[in-house]
Order: sequence, then structure tokens, then C-alpha cells
Amino acid sequence: MIQRMGHVAFVVRDMAQSLAFYRDILGFEQAFTLQDQDGAPWIEYLKLPGGQFLELFYNRTNMQENASYSHLCLEVDDIQAIAAHLRRHHVPLDEEPKQGEDTNWQCWAKDPDGNRIEFMQMMPTSPQANV
Repeated sequence: MIQRMGHVAFVVRDMAQSLAFYRDILGFEQAFTLQDQDGAPWIEYLKLPGGQFLELFYNRTNMQENASYSHLCLEVDDIQAIAAHLRRHHVPLDEEPKQGEDTNWQCWAKDPDGNRIEFMQMMPTSPQANV
């Protein structure tokens, strides 16, 4: 059965800008690049802790909005630290750190393509931690 999220995939407008955000600001490891049959870059794989991946697809067509996408949630160990880190890198927070209904701390930002990202510090009292 399902054990964990394997990856999230985004088609990005500007690969350099997206790599700068995910790799340089958030600290994901650039793992490898897949090329298409013609040898052109197709997907950039970024490795997250725990063996999970983020796939960034080069935009080869006019980007369409994906109506089924809501957000990517990244678990963090210190919500105030990640909020300060994002601010230092001039990434605006859509929502400042606050405690949610599930008792977890969260703050929100967007990547360069406007994809919503929730940063969550899981609390031992949360329902997620007690499943």
C-alpha cells in the first residue's frame, strides 16, 4: 500500500527561476535531469529528505492552469525559522505563521509560478501525529 508521497510534479514557466527557488532558497538537492528522445532537457528532479522528489518539467507548450492542483505541503521542524528564511530571500508570505485547527503550525508562500506551498510544523497533539 501507499507508504509516502513519492513526488509532486510542476510544469514551470522559467526553469532557472524555479531551480533558484527550490534548490537555492528551500535547499532541495538537484538530483538529476531526464532528457527527451532528442536529448533536450525534459524534467529536473530535486530530492527532498526521506527519498521523496519534486519534478520540474520544462514548459514546452503554453502553460495551462491545472484546476485540480491545490498546494504542496512541506513539513518543517521550526515554522518561525522557515518564515524568517523565506523573508530573508524576499519570498513574500501569503499567510504568516499561525496555528491551524489541527494544532499544527503553518505559513504559506508561492513558488515563482504561483503554486501554493504550505510549510507545516507538526505538533504532537495533532491528529496527523496520532494516526
